[in-house]
Amino acid sequence: MAQNNWTIPELLQFSGGYWAPAALHAGVKLDIFTPLAGGARTAAAVASERGLEPRATAMLLDALAAMGLLLKQGDDYVTTAFAAETLVRTSPGYLGHIIQHHHHLMAGWAQLPEAVKSGGPIRERVSQPDDAEARESFLMGMFNLASQLAPRIATAVDLSGRKRLLDLGGGPGTYAVHFCRQYPELTAVDYDLPTTREFAEGVIARFGLAERVTFHAGDYLAEPIPAGFDVAWLSHILHADGPAACATILGKAVDAMDPEGMLLVQEFIMNDAKDGPQFPALFSLNMLLGTNGGQSYAEGELAGMMTVAGLQEVRRLPLELPNGAGVMVGKKAAS
Repeated sequence: MAQNNWTIPELLQFSGGYWAPAALHAGVKLDIFTPLAGGARTAAAVASERGLEPRATAMLLDALAAMGLLLKQGDDYVTTAFAAETLVRTSPGYLGHIIQHHHHLMAGWAQLPEAVKSGGPIRERVSQPDDAEARESFLMGMFNLASQLAPRIATAVDLSGRKRLLDLGGGPGTYAVHFCRQYPELTAVDYDLPTTREFAEGVIARFGLAERVTFHAGDYLAEPIPAGFDVAWLSHILHADGPAACATILGKAVDAMDPEGMLLVQEFIMNDAKDGPQFPALFSLNMLLGTNGGQSYAEGELAGMMTVAGLQEVRRLPLELPNGAGVMVGKKAAS
């Protein structure tokens, strides 16, 4: 990758750059933006409504105003239009779930030196939020993220003539929903852990697709996967496991497809030298912190694993996606 010509001020500003995200996380976790969307309020009024200490609340509100997420008018505060759309809990565009998921990750990232020394995950050894809260933040955070990309990907990936899609490890089913919206003759199965069911069925119902998208509970590493699909979609699941487990997952997905089935893999993809792009490289450390063997994979590694699993004509689709994400595709041989 190209060398970054750092300066000392840039380095020091970068080192302390977590302060602003931490303030954002606090604002979302305390749900400060929602009451301010209803009209201007003083810090004391917000503190009273949310059960907070007034002086500290004013300091947080001032920081959020300095960041451009609130507007300060005398002693009153109100949300910006952007914050009202993305940070108010009742807004259809609410992104607070993924922001709270990022907040839950911070304690683990502070332990990165220990993880590099030990070579193993660290998150189970640091303070964690209530499981239900963390699960909702993670799964609906994935809905937040996928909702930004799924309509675009569903338009760009040609599934014409395909009838039955497997969304393996599909979480809340966002991609299954949008593929079915794009292709009216398509039905889909979202296969994920039982704890995902309520979130997936809620998303499916929100889009009115309960007759075409169904949820199948199971552990794709340990349990059988239903068969009879002509397309399989694996979005951001391989990075949670090491190469051996990835081989198992891909093999089972290929077995679940009919002859000439299409398998698509979305991941944060590193270059083959593994020195970039930056986000997949950092995401690999995130997997070090939270998984046994998980990592970001290079394009060549993914293509190799897909080929060994029995796929042909493996290639990367020409999609420009954020954060180094990419979609690999391969085809199962005819019988």
